[in-house]
Parts: sequence; C-alpha cells; structure tokens
Amino acid sequence: MSQLQDNYGRRFHYLRLSVTDACNFKCTYCLPDGYQSQGDSQFLSLSEIELLVDAFSQLGTQKVRITGGEPSLRKDFIDIISIVANTPNIRTVATTTNGYRLEKNAQAWYGAGLRRINVSIDSLDPKMFYQITGENRFDQVMRGVDAALEAGFERVKINAVLLKGLNSQDLPRFLHWIKHMPVDLRFIELMETGLGREYFKAHHLAGTQVKLQLIRDGWQLDKADILDGPAQNFSHSDYQGRIGLIMPYEKNFCVSCNRLRVSAKGKLHLCLFTENGVNLKDLLQDKSQTPELMARLQQQLGYKTAAHSLHQGITGVTTHLASIGG
Repeated sequence: MSQLQDNYGRRFHYLRLSVTDACNFKCTYCLPDGYQSQGDSQFLSLSEIELLVDAFSQLGTQKVRITGGEPSLRKDFIDIISIVANTPNIRTVATTTNGYRLEKNAQAWYGAGLRRINVSIDSLDPKMFYQITGENRFDQVMRGVDAALEAGFERVKINAVLLKGLNSQDLPRFLHWIKHMPVDLRFIELMETGLGREYFKAHHLAGTQVKLQLIRDGWQLDKADILDGPAQNFSHSDYQGRIGLIMPYEKNFCVSCNRLRVSAKGKLHLCLFTENGVNLKDLLQDKSQTPELMARLQQQLGYKTAAHSLHQGITGVTTHLASIGG
C-alpha cells in the first residue's frame, strides 16, 4: 500500500473530514455572531465523500474524524458515517459534535458504524455553558453523553477550550466528574485566530500550567498510539476517566503530526491551523479519477512545512477551535 508521507518522515494515518461549515451554536471563541451562510458554497456530496475517503484509505489512512461546523446538521449524516465505516482499511470512524442531537441519535450513529465521539462541553456550570456557547442546552448535551456511553462507543471524549476568566476555574469540577465517569476529558488551549486577537489576549491560558498541576497530583502520561490525535493523555489510578491536553503552542507540537484535513468545500489543508487549501473537488467526480487524486495528495505532502506559524502570529482565519481536539 502507498503511504502519505512528508519530507520530514511524518506519516499521515488520520483524516479530519469536514462535511459542513454550518453550526447552530454561537461559541464566543469560534462563532460569536453565529454561523453566517455564504449562500454560494457547495459542500461535499455523498458520492464525493465516498471517492475522497476511498483514495485516502488507499494511501494508508486508517482513521477518519467527521467534523464541521456541526456535522449532525447534515440530513444525510448517518449516510456519511456508513460510507466512511464501510470503506476498506478504515479502522476507526469518529466525529466531533456539540451534542445537541446526540441524545436522540447516539444509538443510530453507532449502528451506522461510528465508534468514537467527541462532545464539546466547555463548562459543567450550566450558566457558564450558556455564556460561552450562547445556547441554554447544557442538560440536553449531558444527557447526550449518557446516551453515547449507553450506546457502547469505544471512546467518549469531552472537548473543553481553556478560557482564562471564564471556565479556567472549572478544573476541580471536571476532575470530580471523571472520578467515576469513563470519559476522556480534553482541554484545548485557546488558539489565536485572525478573527479574534483581542479575545485571545484576554482569555488565553497556557495548557502547560494545567499539565504541571496534573503531574503534581499524580497523573501519569500515557503512551501514544499511532492513531491518536495531538493530545497528551494522562491517567490516574483513582479515576475512571482520563485527561488529554492539546497545546499547540508547546515546543515540538508538530513533530508527531499525523493528520490532514479536508474542508467541507473539498479543499486539502496540510495544516489544521491555516485556511490555505488545495482544491480536490475537480477530481471527485468519477472513480476513474482516483489515481490522479492520489497522485495530487502525494504531491501536496511535499509542500507541508515542519511546523505551524502560530508563534509568529500567522493564524489564518480558522475559527472552529472546538473541533481541533482529536
């Protein structure tokens, strides 16, 4: 089997596939004014998704995370899950969701082939949850987490973006919650975007501070798996749940990069932290184009840089920060 590999020896087994830009939440760090439709954008169709995932699978991709926006806003979301799950060589199908449809659909999504799920919950305080997300749906989302556990998902992960002055005091509450709750809690360090520099200055909290506290409290760093995302995962013998830290500003964050991203409009992004993309849709119209599509993917890996440029303040206009968590 061919393998996607860049000039730095990094191999890419993991595809983050966005299927829509739309979202029904108004998170302050992401879409504070809500989703604004462009009106002229065509998101990937089912047939295009099928051809895309098939090409990636032939190039060594083993894990696909279906993201958005909010992916469950697609009426054909179950069909998308099924297409990905039935693609040869794909071992793991995951999604990231705000959880508002999870309670009613967890079992159906699992039945379609979804095996891992990340739910964005930025606070366990209902009032703070509402302040951050703009939606008074805390209880509904939490019932969704319970439904996912009952459905039998291999991994249920909770994504929380660290926000100084907002949810930064929630760590003790989160720790108490995962004492007897078998979920992975992911703290995502706030990333500066081209649309939110002042917000970043006001609310950025370095994930290294949380990491030091965890180590002091006896949490142990877990060994990474080939299909893991960018999180450093920690376990503790007294807790059923785990904690993951995603710290894009930490030194050598990009050394173990194993992920590529395709946008809902069919553009390949070599880095998750930029909006610069290469169009793939023109090669997603017929299966006979698959060899050319694979060649384009392999060629583009030659342009992937050693690291992102966040430290230089080059951020693009990436906004969907909650979906960064793998």
